[in-house]
Amino acid sequence: MRSSRRHPLLVPALLSALVVLAVRPAAADDGADLDISAQVARLYEDASVATGQYETGRQDAEAQRGRAERAERRLARERQEIAVLHEDLGRIVRAHYRQGGGLPYTAQILFAKDPDGLMRGQQAVRRADLAVAGAVAKSRRAEGRLAADEAKARSEWQALEKRSGELAAIKRTIEAKLDEARSALQSRADASVAAGSCRGAVRLDQPPTEFTRAWVAPVETYELSAGFGSGGEHWAHRHTGQDFAVPIGTPVRAAGAGRVVRVSCGGAFGIEVVIEHPGGYYTQYAHLASVAVDQGQRVSTGEWIGQSGTSGNSTGPHLHFEVRVTPDMGSAIDPVPWLAGRGVVV
Repeated sequence: MRSSRRHPLLVPALLSALVVLAVRPAAADDGADLDISAQVARLYEDASVATGQYETGRQDAEAQRGRAERAERRLARERQEIAVLHEDLGRIVRAHYRQGGGLPYTAQILFAKDPDGLMRGQQAVRRADLAVAGAVAKSRRAEGRLAADEAKARSEWQALEKRSGELAAIKRTIEAKLDEARSALQSRADASVAAGSCRGAVRLDQPPTEFTRAWVAPVETYELSAGFGSGGEHWAHRHTGQDFAVPIGTPVRAAGAGRVVRVSCGGAFGIEVVIEHPGGYYTQYAHLASVAVDQGQRVSTGEWIGQSGTSGNSTGPHLHFEVRVTPDMGSAIDPVPWLAGRGVVV
């Protein structure tokens, strides 16, 4: 996928905000005046937010996996240290017993050969007692750290799995709503094409970003499909434009500033918009699902002029984009090098 601009709404939002998006009512609940085109545009942005947050969650999961692997290595070292401590403790206790630590004090007096021997034995016993107590305390501290580390790792994994599940559910909910709205949008577009009459412009909330460049790609994120001059059974001669594979309802933007000279809703191109640009060139945007501009309207670079679809003679959801030297079919030139000459690489 290629993308020349990141929309601000793609910045990850808080999980609570995503919950609001997931449960936000559909167009019918917002009022009858909310057009299906506007609903698709809104859901498209909601899905972008959810996808961005889901991707952030996935990256968090990868980071947590790395932390968990490091924690496992640390826990393995701690378990090994505890095993060594237990071995040392057993060795100290055995030595302690051999040195008389297991005998009552009275027996030690009876078996002592002289006072000095008794004192030396008692000192050895005390040292052994201290060693045993120290080893026990060290072992208990290590076991406490191990238990705490295991509990922390388990808690972090549980929290991450819960959050990932919530994000995935929100993403699925929004995408399901979007698919349903896209289907309704395309059905209405097909009806307009069949009737050969456009329903009129639907005003969409424009993106807040102002472009500093004179030219941009006609869609933000896409995959290139059929190119200029390619052959196929769907075209009488050769393909006259560049196709951008995008889902139904994707915002389509003016490649450059100009004036809308045609909005039509019939024929092989389905719903289409043609814009005249300074310098004698025209750009065409075809197979749309809706339009957001009127004929004669002036548009700026990057302004949303409609939404992609699969109207007319179309093999699937995509935007058919042409650059022409006249507003009419038959005067197209290859749009890829034309855009490249204006600083837009697709």
